[in-house]
Order: sequence, then structure tokens, then C-alpha cells
Amino acid sequence: MPELPEVETIRRGLAHVMSGRRILRAELRRADLRRPFPPALAERLQGARIGALGRRGKYLLIELDDDGILILHLGMSGRITAGAASPAGRHDHVVLTLDDGSHIRFNDPRRFGLLDYTSRAQLARHPLLADLGPEPLEPGFDGVYLTAALAGRTTPLKSALLDQRVVAGLGNIYACEALYRARLSPRRRAGAIGRDRAARLAAAIRAVLEEAIAAGGSSLRDYVRADGGLGYFQHRWAVYGREGMPCPGCDCAEGVRRIVQAGRSTFYCAKRQR
Repeated sequence: MPELPEVETIRRGLAHVMSGRRILRAELRRADLRRPFPPALAERLQGARIGALGRRGKYLLIELDDDGILILHLGMSGRITAGAASPAGRHDHVVLTLDDGSHIRFNDPRRFGLLDYTSRAQLARHPLLADLGPEPLEPGFDGVYLTAALAGRTTPLKSALLDQRVVAGLGNIYACEALYRARLSPRRRAGAIGRDRAARLAAAIRAVLEEAIAAGGSSLRDYVRADGGLGYFQHRWAVYGREGMPCPGCDCAEGVRRIVQAGRSTFYCAKRQR
């Protein structure tokens, strides 16, 4: 599933193509994805002018001139790309034709993505967004916040970081990488990391996300940028997907370990991360 760096990379790519353009035609080629499309969505979109493109956690937010916001989530296999007009593919479930002739395609073979519509006034209270935690790249996300947010939690630290109410947009890949950089075990009890470790972890989360965005995200299976190109951060992973391989900058004999936590694979170095 695309995480914050991938969604942010897509947002930046689409903003160059979509902002200020008008939607000439909105083609919904099925009635739903993970959930049904809002009633009369095609009619709402057709003729609308696109404003700014934003992001909240893993959700892409597209402003429209009717005071509406289009909320898009890529799910497990979704991709959204911009390009020249061409016949729609089998899994191009939503196609927007803009006034410059370009096409915006939402392709989702497994149909775990979603598309919803709300007003600007209701955006913060929308059920998909209302309970999200802070953005880790914005001011205020630091050790003080993490200490308070994790206080009293008995779950493993890695599992707590995947709770979107704690950190918006952080997923499995970048949680593993940030914990490695912060030298913290994913098994450690979340509520017992202390302020110094929390500060180290907050800084590591911010650093790994910023570097991943600069690299265009991580291309794993389905993810591509808005222009169809690949991200490159997967070549910089220290631990994720590297079971049994040497740990960068570590002399441990075993190399990277893999365990399963809450149904998700966790990769870490048992010597470096305590």
C-alpha cells in the first residue's frame, strides 16, 4: 500500500498537471471500488475547475471550485497517473478528461481504493480523516508529542506506529526504516520508550520520510509516480525486505531479522535495535 512518501510524490506530480484545469468529462467505469461512489459524483465533477491538491496522511485531497473536495485513497494496488488521451485499460475505473486534453486515470486492479466527495467545511470531520494523528513532517511532531501519544500503550512500538491515530501516513516500510535509524527495537513496549528515545524516533521518522519523498517514494509492486515513472527509495532500504542480509554499518553475524507483528512483516537488527 502506498504510504506518505508515495502519496506526497503523486500529489506533487499531479498538481503540475491538474491545478487550474477544468474537468470536461468524468467517466466512472463502475459503481464502486472498496465502497460505492457518492451519488451523482460524475455530474459533480464534470465542468468543475480544479484548485489546489493536498494530502492528509495517505489520502489525496483535490479541491474543486464548487467548494467541494475529492478524497482519494489508493488502497493496496491503486495508481493514479496523468497522460495523453488513449483508450481506457481494463482496470482504469475512473478517467477524468481535462480541458487541455490530458487524462487522469485511477487504475486499481484489486479495487481496494476509494473515492469520496465532501465539502471544505466538513473535511476535518469526515469519517476517513477525523481521527488521524498529526502529520509527521509538520511542526509539533517531536519527542514530546510521541511520548504523550504512546504513554500507557502496552503494544509493541512498531505496531503503535502503524496506528494512524498516532502518526498519519506512516506505514510498514517507513516504520521499519525509522526504527532502525533510531536504534529502537520494534518489540519494545510503546509506552516505555522515554522522552529521549521518543525524540530520536521522531527525528528518524521525519528524516526517512523526507529522503523517501526526495527519491520519489519506494516502487514496490504496483506503485508508480503520476508520470508513470518509478520511485527509487527502495534501493536505500536498510532493513525492509532484507531478511538475512547484512545490516548497514553493523557487525552482527545474523543480519536482518524478520518477524510478524499484528499480521505484518517487521524487519530489524537485533543487535543494533534495543
